[in-house]
Amino acid sequence: MKVKVKNWHAIAQWRWDTGTSSDTHDADDEGDVCGICRVPYEGCCPSCKMPGDDCPLIWGECTHIFHMHCLLKWIGTAASKQQCPMDRRPWVTAERKINN
Repeated sequence: MKVKVKNWHAIAQWRWDTGTSSDTHDADDEGDVCGICRVPYEGCCPSCKMPGDDCPLIWGECTHIFHMHCLLKWIGTAASKQQCPMDRRPWVTAERKINN
């Protein structure tokens, strides 16, 4: 018996590898949202229209993660005093190590 595929609809899902999430966390988990805009990492910051590489994440040495655009906007305010918005330590961008 031969089968002929007449129609095909592909579905995909992606997630940022934050190093903190696991398969047991829900998308609404507190650890999976930007601490500034409160939008999930898989979404995009309020300044962007599409999530992905155009709206990247940024890691601090303090281990907090934010949408890059949210953090840049935060750091640009006088109230920020160049500090992490979560723990108020001086903001230092962590060097991201990619595991192969």
